[in-house]
Amino acid sequence: MDKATFGFDPYHILLAGCGFAIILAYWLPRFLHGREPASSGLLILGGLAVFGILPGVPDALSPLDRPRIWELASEFAVIIALFGTGIRIDRIVGKDLWGPTVRMLAIAMPLCILAVVALGIGFGLTLAAAVLLAAVLAPTDPVLAADVQVGPPTEGGEHPVRFALTTEAGLNDGLAFPFVYLAIFLVAASGGVSDWFGEWFGFYVGYKIVVGAAAGAAAGWLLGKILFSLPGHNPLANAGTGVIALAGVLVTYGLTELVEGYGFIAAFVMGIVLRRKEAEHDYHGRLHSFSSALEHSVTAILLVLLGGAIPSLLTYLDWQHALLGVALIFVIRPLSGMLALFRTKLSVRQRGVVAFYGVRGIGSIYYLAYAGGQLDLVDEGALWATVTFTILLSTIVHGFSAGSVVWAATHEGEPDENRERSEEATA
Repeated sequence: MDKATFGFDPYHILLAGCGFAIILAYWLPRFLHGREPASSGLLILGGLAVFGILPGVPDALSPLDRPRIWELASEFAVIIALFGTGIRIDRIVGKDLWGPTVRMLAIAMPLCILAVVALGIGFGLTLAAAVLLAAVLAPTDPVLAADVQVGPPTEGGEHPVRFALTTEAGLNDGLAFPFVYLAIFLVAASGGVSDWFGEWFGFYVGYKIVVGAAAGAAAGWLLGKILFSLPGHNPLANAGTGVIALAGVLVTYGLTELVEGYGFIAAFVMGIVLRRKEAEHDYHGRLHSFSSALEHSVTAILLVLLGGAIPSLLTYLDWQHALLGVALIFVIRPLSGMLALFRTKLSVRQRGVVAFYGVRGIGSIYYLAYAGGQLDLVDEGALWATVTFTILLSTIVHGFSAGSVVWAATHEGEPDENRERSEEATA
């Protein structure tokens, strides 16, 4: 037997480094602020600091070489996040409740896509790459925007600003998929636009959206029956854990994808419908706690690893692509949102908050990894560099400012004494 020696297994280094970065991201801000820190940007920076200095690690983590791993990991995180987002929504009926959400999806999102396409082409990307980049950056993230979304089930926090941001994040992850397929068609399809446009619009826009929504509604109703009604004398919800609902959303997502629907839409709609069943039952609170812990754990690991991969992507990032990310965060999204929300009942400040706080994150990683697995992209390095830079910028800018800004917007018009009590309760 050989003499025992200290080894440096790369896998064990990865585990230790990942855990170390996560601890620091959540712990260090406590020295500066009493509230829960917006840690998403710190997680990416922590991964960069821990892994970026280790030789060979950034290349080993690069999504350019391992798109399938990034695709599957980010897909799982988004599924859980979308279901958890649906669970949080207490109220879905009300006058003008969905108006801002519909406007953000129907007006702001297409405007953002068109603007990014135009800038991408202007900066040298091919049409297909520009469309793909626009589609990848279109969805806002349901995981990283906790400070701007509604509160846990039965605990309130259903202000129109938070409702709009929550429902937009829940739906646009699925609605961005048709534009990803549009980019794929532009690369792979032969012949003119007329040869494939009908298939794209009829199947990838119409059929897949409708099937996704219908499958999610049916699954939410059925899971509600299983959890709360069957058997009547001993339902699962009385003692069951969130793992049952997790299993249900995985079944729903898998079956929806098998029948060619959008599984992301199904996961979100399933959460909304399930939340309507026995709405005051304490199981919804337990389910939210379970799904929230799971989604944040998976997301934290992904963000740290994404930070570790940054050095391998920096060589593809030039000033034009960095400027595109800056423009999306500070110009394109805010202006598109303000235009979409014009003449709504939200105040100017509240419109500005909804327009500005479109956090980019894990959904963008999934879409780009998925496309990279489907096609041999000419500009893939530039695409990954742009998306990673935009996510980092978004998590820092939005993450560190959201708490106070959104709080002010949602307590606008309250008497000073009520505002102070509410702020103390939040802290």
